[in-house]
Amino acid sequence: MPIYEYRCEKCRRTTSVLTTRVSEKVEAVCAHCGGKKMRRLMSRFAMPRSEESRMESLADPSKMRDMDENDPKSVARMMKRMGKEMGDGFGGAEFDEAVAEIESGGDFGDGTEEEDL
Repeated sequence: MPIYEYRCEKCRRTTSVLTTRVSEKVEAVCAHCGGKKMRRLMSRFAMPRSEESRMESLADPSKMRDMDENDPKSVARMMKRMGKEMGDGFGGAEFDEAVAEIESGGDFGDGTEEEDL
């Protein structure tokens, strides 16, 4: 079942419309303002990548070129990129909280816990 996106000419917001088949005629109505003058947009799509391909991308040294390990915001940006590259199943709420803590310049943890090696 295809999903089409439309932009309302009245309020300029985007509305998604689910159809049962490609050949179905769609009379799109804005979900935000009820406008009927809609312009169909080119939708983005995703191509699945193998885990090996994602790991190779993360190992690429050119991706680390702009990271300054002494700048918490730079480290947080790199962590966000890594999380995005790993996909939806990676990290979760704890990962997001850790990135936010680093990005704000705060200390990650209280420094009293010993790391298991």
